Formats: sequence, C-alpha cells, structure tokens
Amino acid sequence: MSLTGLLGNELARRALPEGGFVDRPQGQFRVDATVWGILACRTIGWTQALLEQQRSRLVREQGEDGRVRVSPHHPECYWPTPLAILAWEGSSASQAAQSLAIRFLLNSTGIHFAKKPESPSAHDTALKGWPWIENTHSWVEPTATCVMALRMAGYGWHDRVHEAVRMLLDRQLPHGGWNAGNTIVFGHELHPMPEGTGSALAGLAGAVDEAEVARSLDYLHGEVDRLRTPISLGWSLIGLAAWGQWPTRGDALIERCLANQSRYGGYDTSSLCLLALGALAADSKAHNPLFQRLNYKPTSVVAAP
Repeated sequence: MSLTGLLGNELARRALPEGGFVDRPQGQFRVDATVWGILACRTIGWTQALLEQQRSRLVREQGEDGRVRVSPHHPECYWPTPLAILAWEGSSASQAAQSLAIRFLLNSTGIHFAKKPESPSAHDTALKGWPWIENTHSWVEPTATCVMALRMAGYGWHDRVHEAVRMLLDRQLPHGGWNAGNTIVFGHELHPMPEGTGSALAGLAGAVDEAEVARSLDYLHGEVDRLRTPISLGWSLIGLAAWGQWPTRGDALIERCLANQSRYGGYDTSSLCLLALGALAADSKAHNPLFQRLNYKPTSVVAAP
C-alpha cells in the first residue's frame, strides 16, 4: 500500500465519530491532534465532507475571543490558533471562525521589552512575534506558524507579519539554523535545532531572499540524514521543501522514521501528521495547506553539502 494509503487508514482509525482526532490510538480527543489531523488529511485527499466534520469540531473548541486553546482548562495555551486558521482554509462553514482567529492573532503577541545593555542575550527582545503560552516571550516555532497562517490568509502585508519576519531573521544563529529562539547567551552561540530551523524556513519562504537563510539551509541539509524522530524530520522536510529543495535520501529517511514505531510504539497523532506533511511536501504542494499562497519554488532534489 502507498504511504498516502497507510497514513489515511491510520488517521481514519484515530478520527472520532463526533469529529476531531484522538491524541493516540485508543486515546482521548485533543485540539492539537485535530488541527494537525485536518492538515494531514487534507493533504492526502480526504473528501470535503469528512474534513468539514473535523473542522466543525474545531469550531466548537474555539474561545469567544478567537483563540483556539489546547484545552478549555488552559486558555493561556493558544498556540494551536495559527494551525486552526490553516485547517479552516477553504471551508465556507468555518469562515467566521477563521476570521475571528485571524483577528485574535493580529491583536496578540508575547511579552516584549527594550533590550538592556547588560542583557546576557543577544537577540532583540523588542521585536514582536508570538509565544507558545500567553504572557511569555515570543519564540520561533509559534511565530513561524503564525506567519504561515497569516500569509496564507492574505495578511502578508500586515505590519505584524513584517515585524515577525524581522524577528525570525534576528533569531537566526550566526552560523545558521534556529533553536527555540535564543542565539547568543553570555557570549556563547547556542546550538540550532532541526524543528526550529524547519519551521522558521517554512515561515520565511517567499518572504526573504534565499541568501538570507542560505547558512540555515546548509545546516539542515547536513543534519537531516541523522534525524530519527517524526517532529524533527517532519519540520526539516517541510522547511527544505518550502525552498524548493529535497534531500537525496528523503524517502529512505521517512521509511526509517516510520519503521521506528515497531521498536518504540506508534507515534502520537500530532507527530505522525507532522511527519506525513513532511513526507508529502515534495509532491503535494497544490493540496498542502502549509504551502498555499506562499510563492514557493518547485521542489528539486538537493544533495547534502
């Protein structure tokens, strides 16, 4: 069976009759599993009727101010909001919910402050992006997904997006790559991480010149062959594909990652969906909501440097 068929069957087993996805086989409903599930199922070709069932469950989970929370008990954890905007794209029934979520993002940010001369951190703490959790500093991955969602929704011109792009560039490490969001601390350059790098590259594709992220693309090409986990590999493949690149052993890396489930157990739904989106990134841009309206280049196979 094809990869698309295998993924489709597995996600069908994790979909709830009332809409939404469980966090793992025989698990419980989770909002983050649902947003990633919708994105993956749209990419592999689920019907509009099945997608609308999942989207309507997501609408019911939205807060009154537009945020999409991980849990009603934790409204401060609103990082699934940009993913919900992507998941609702193309759904007339979800248009009001999507518009409300967009308004929420445009009017929210992390905590920011002018950088002090004695600060141990090198990054510009005044540049606004978005946080994982309300009333905390802005970080790379949530900012990257917000930029992707707002650009997809037609808000690439907005000042919030322009500043968030500057924030992502400011958080790029001098030797390439991104981590959660720190660059130099107490005079020492920190290490990059594949997932931070992949998400930042996906958010910046089509918004900046390739020369501005060339070192980060080189880092990711040099790292991708060593990756074994679905989150790091999924984001890395998405980030490379966003710039029209694909590792020479991409398919083998995906197969190896999927095979690890026989040793460690099945992946949670969010991780599996992220890997699926990375695996299909090279071939499914026309149907992939992560790649809409971002002016990405055609994907080519690129060998690691």
